[in-house]
Amino acid sequence: MSLALVQSRALLGLQAPAVTVEVHLANGLPSFVLVGLADVEVKEARERVRSALQNAGLEFPANKKITVNLAPADLPKDSGRFDLPIALGILAASGQIDAARLAGWEFAGELSLSGQLRPVRGALATSLALRALNQPVRMVLPPGSAEEAALVPGTEIYRARHLLDVVRQFLPAAAHAPEPDDDGGWQRLQPTPPQPATGGPDLADVKGQAAARRALEIAAAGGHGLLLVGPPGSGKSMLAQRFAGLLPPMQVEQALESAAIASLAGRFSPAQWMQRTTASPHHSCSAVALVGGGSPPRPGEISLAHEGVLFLDEFPEFARSALEALREPLESGRITIARAAQRAEFPARFQLVAAMNPCPCGFAGSSQRACRCTPDQVARYQGKLSGPLLDRIDLHVEVPALPADQLLGAPPGETSSAVRERVAAAHQRAMQRQGTPNQALHGRELDRLAALDDAAARFLQAAAARLAWSARSTHRALKVARTIADLAGSETVAVAHVAEAVQYRRVLRAAGA
Repeated sequence: MSLALVQSRALLGLQAPAVTVEVHLANGLPSFVLVGLADVEVKEARERVRSALQNAGLEFPANKKITVNLAPADLPKDSGRFDLPIALGILAASGQIDAARLAGWEFAGELSLSGQLRPVRGALATSLALRALNQPVRMVLPPGSAEEAALVPGTEIYRARHLLDVVRQFLPAAAHAPEPDDDGGWQRLQPTPPQPATGGPDLADVKGQAAARRALEIAAAGGHGLLLVGPPGSGKSMLAQRFAGLLPPMQVEQALESAAIASLAGRFSPAQWMQRTTASPHHSCSAVALVGGGSPPRPGEISLAHEGVLFLDEFPEFARSALEALREPLESGRITIARAAQRAEFPARFQLVAAMNPCPCGFAGSSQRACRCTPDQVARYQGKLSGPLLDRIDLHVEVPALPADQLLGAPPGETSSAVRERVAAAHQRAMQRQGTPNQALHGRELDRLAALDDAAARFLQAAAARLAWSARSTHRALKVARTIADLAGSETVAVAHVAEAVQYRRVLRAAGA
């Protein structure tokens, strides 16, 4: 047979469109042509496949005109994931394996020159997309990639270490039946998720800072964004690095989606399974690095922080374009990257934790050192953050510097596990009541579920009028008050809950005053 078809998958965002690898052998001048909108690394598969077949002791039809088409032709293909299906297509077209037995199987894997299979990125994303399509497919992947894909329940994943391990399973019927591999070269993997890692930075390391610790607890319970403002060395980064340890436990579906994005970027590690990640990009990163982009579109830091924490230290030092690009994802929890040739959508449901100094020198409002900045410099520095962006951050908290005697003599703070128990209980109350965290409440649902009593409603109206809040700021304060009530175990939002919520939106005004 001179024509063979092998199934594989491309990657387009978190989607995995089907790709049919068509291989045709014909008489004529010997050549090896690869078509189908293939990127450079895909075209380089010709040399990898040729060497892998020869070094594995298989026959490469060097006297034939080989044409490989990756269909559909208008779908961009990248990476070395098509090496294995191209090699199998050549073997099937030349009669070395049974082409009919390839039906119902899909393959992905990069080949080394010796025939060993190397991992490919996005294996978990591909497996998750297949489950969403409800297609019962048997998939063959290299070591490393197969373990990722097998995390998705209901999938049939096989691991192959070498090209020959795959070839043995699809030999013609006249050949001897393949014998089981003692070394595990060919093995079906069962969905056995790794045990979640334990440990990490503990909130008990933070001494003092009762107001900031309280704000972290509220933010974790309700899914709220948090801005920490204070002088250098006051503990802002230390608090932010411990925030992920306070968040409620992840559900399996959340963990799968988060791990799929990490797999797409080539950053997945079994140690991260069921763990809330903290992405901490440097303030010199571009808008594309932060929100995603490129060709083909790749996820940015906000998507890699999906279901976790995005920590932006030195907040005003980020490029204005990068900060303004955060506005839509903070509201919608998704980022859509539109380019002339293609469009990709990535989830970006992260919790923003930002840290900044109150002024360029860092000591505005400090009781320990005098600020040397003029009022204009302070206003210009804080003005780097636009009003619409600050509106979308629910909690603004001051983190003052502690005197040395308080810092050295203070006892250890409350542990992360103790705070996490209260956070989980409050989060569970919100989920049972409305099915979403308080931060996701909108419109009439917010008005109904916030359940302000008369005194609390009058207090919030007076505070919003006095502080000249926008409608968004008022609603954000109402969401925070609802979370504070959940932490207190209250069904209604009282004046005390609203009063505490109001205090979390006045830091920058006070620092610049």
